[in-house]
Amino acid sequence: MRKRMYQIKKTEGRAKRAELVTVHGTIQTPVFMNVGTAAAVKGAVSTMDLKEIGTQVELSNTYHLHVRPGDDVIRQLGGLHKFMVWDRPILTDSGGFQVFSLAGLRKIKEEGVYFQSHVDGRKIFMGPEESMQIQSNLASTIAMAFDECPSSRATREYVQASVDRTTRWLARCKAEMARLNSLPDTINRQQLLFGINQGAVYEDIRIAHADAISEMDLDGYAVGGLAVGETHEEMYHILDEVVPHLPQNKPTYLMGVGTPANILEAVERGVDFFDCVYPSRNGRHGHVYTAHGKLNLFNEKYKLDERPIEEGCGCPACRHYSRAYIRHLLKAKEMLGMRLCVLHNLYFYNHLMEEIRDALDEGRFSEYKAEKLAGFEKMT
Repeated sequence: MRKRMYQIKKTEGRAKRAELVTVHGTIQTPVFMNVGTAAAVKGAVSTMDLKEIGTQVELSNTYHLHVRPGDDVIRQLGGLHKFMVWDRPILTDSGGFQVFSLAGLRKIKEEGVYFQSHVDGRKIFMGPEESMQIQSNLASTIAMAFDECPSSRATREYVQASVDRTTRWLARCKAEMARLNSLPDTINRQQLLFGINQGAVYEDIRIAHADAISEMDLDGYAVGGLAVGETHEEMYHILDEVVPHLPQNKPTYLMGVGTPANILEAVERGVDFFDCVYPSRNGRHGHVYTAHGKLNLFNEKYKLDERPIEEGCGCPACRHYSRAYIRHLLKAKEMLGMRLCVLHNLYFYNHLMEEIRDALDEGRFSEYKAEKLAGFEKMT
């Protein structure tokens, strides 16, 4: 019997302060996972950098690594941790989101999804078993179940049929994961499996699906298919309705979310795990986060600004460089400018989560949340 342990240390309303013990270390939650889709964070950020800025979990994508360099290659090289030189937890997304994002390049059938590679056009088939096999080859800490992420604007009929198929796929994922973890040559035989709740903005479909997958006794549960077109209010409403129907003694993961404000709102609603490309994507375009809101360092007003991006910030950019210098690098298209902005943004997110954990530990999360949200509206 493998050891797994998710322990809630503190609660405040629905908000949870917990830890998840894994084979690659203990994850303190709430946590923001830094997104390295193809086994690297875009913006020339190394795994040594990730440690320096306080990253607990790195997230990579099953579909992208299957396409290039190939999960068979990564397996031969000892798994994803060894390949990218990272000894902390890794979560791999299942490839299910690509069912949504590559809509023009795929066909969905009961057995799985037929893709055309976005790299070279070759035909790819991925179903629940294939996704589990790829993620087992990658040997990530946490594998995500293979699902379809329907559009938030899809019809009720389409969403219901899609969710029913996702439930059937989840049962297949669980069976295949158990088989793979029993094999003697599997790199990580303690790989965890998280299921994914879907249902677009139909709360009754979401709740029924949450109830169904909760009975499968998985290692954790995600809420997927949000932040894909619906309003923030719709997203918060779905979380209010759905999270209470997921097991409270298991981690809850809100996929692909979001802004700092989104994270604070979702923590209040009981979410433990987050990921989003915003900090790295915005950083590559010179948009940086501060406690007072977001700055665009391309703006002329920073041309002679000798202050760091944020006073008192401990990130590598703020410890050494001025807004004026980073703006110059961005304008000159020097990669260092992009790199420094990405490092700052990821540090900001990681540090935000640390502050959230401290506030929960000290029983003052609601006050902290109100202060942070008020602060984000003030620009410098």
